[in-house]
Amino acid sequence: QLQLVESGGGSVQPGGSLRLSCAASGLPLGYYAIGWFRQAPGKEREGVSCITNSGGTTDYADSVKGRFTISRDNAKNTVYLQMNNLKPEDTAVYYCAADSWHYGLDGEYDYWGQGTQVTVSS
Repeated sequence: QLQLVESGGGSVQPGGSLRLSCAASGLPLGYYAIGWFRQAPGKEREGVSCITNSGGTTDYADSVKGRFTISRDNAKNTVYLQMNNLKPEDTAVYYCAADSWHYGLDGEYDYWGQGTQVTVSS
């Protein structure tokens, strides 16, 4: 059974940066595509970014293109989301998710972490 744990969330001012980590245990992360999702209070969950199991392909929501970068280190069983130039509208709980067959921003992933809070406010 794959288990995912997110970390790296926190509170930052607009224009600041955070790097989220998604650490996997139980099975090699290299078997899985990974997606990052977020959910703000009162809003639906939104796909932010995803990366194939090899890291060769990545995708981003239009709202974060040019500001967020997804990467992975399969040797460390970890996927990262570097978030730069953060905006108040990026405030949400961020989740990572994994799937051995599915890839995309639509949320159809089998395994989910518990989430980490990101708050962007002055």
